[in-house]
Amino acid sequence: MTTHPAQSERDSLREGGEPAATTGRESWWMPGPDGFAACALGGAECTVAEARRFTRSTLEAWRMCPHLADSAVLIVSELVTNALRHGSVDPLGMGLDFLMEERFCQAWLALTRQEHGVLCAVSDGGTTAPVLRPRDELAECGRGLHLVDRLSDSWGWTPPDASGKTVWATVMTRG
Repeated sequence: MTTHPAQSERDSLREGGEPAATTGRESWWMPGPDGFAACALGGAECTVAEARRFTRSTLEAWRMCPHLADSAVLIVSELVTNALRHGSVDPLGMGLDFLMEERFCQAWLALTRQEHGVLCAVSDGGTTAPVLRPRDELAECGRGLHLVDRLSDSWGWTPPDASGKTVWATVMTRG
């Protein structure tokens, strides 16, 4: 996997696993012995909350430490929010309100257990790279990637192409 490092001075990431195929609407893949779990994300308002629950339950099943799980849940929340806000595409011209219904897959969330942490990756159909905006204390939005940068050990993205992009972050155990 080719990745672009985030605009920070953090270390780069080891390659993660390949996304698995889906068989159903929710496609919640519970963790197996290989340490990989993924789910399709629709566009409904509850999608971000579902992604947080999926992340929490997966990391608990993997017996990850609570501090790591808390950081990963917040990171996933920000990455999924950004994917739904900035990565939704409308190739058929049906209107984004139509596409944002829960029945349409707008993004994928994948979690990969690593030796000392977890890789969180969110893929969407967007073709623009994420932008870490300058800090603005009065801004009402634009803080998500700053949270990801602060809570993760590394983060970045795959090069956007016709099929979209993947934004990833790693969270490692402390101590």
